[in-house]
Amino acid sequence: MAAGTIRYWAAAKAAAGTAEELYTADTLAEALAAVRSRHPGELTRVLQRCSFLVDGDPVGARDHETVRLAEGGTVEVLPPFAGG
Repeated sequence: MAAGTIRYWAAAKAAAGTAEELYTADTLAEALAAVRSRHPGELTRVLQRCSFLVDGDPVGARDHETVRLAEGGTVEVLPPFAGG
């Protein structure tokens, strides 16, 4: 399994109660399942609206099961941002 960092932004950061934490997972789906287990409640709801970057690359509509995580990688959790 790969180990890396998950970084939370804006509403995701508030819901997680932390700016970042470590992951140990092979895929984005596995990492997010672990996050949901550690942070039930508001963060689980926020994640449904988030977009994700894995090592700087947008995940977009790809199935999270197919998004491989690298050793030492970074997952950015980005809730929708309001513009103005």
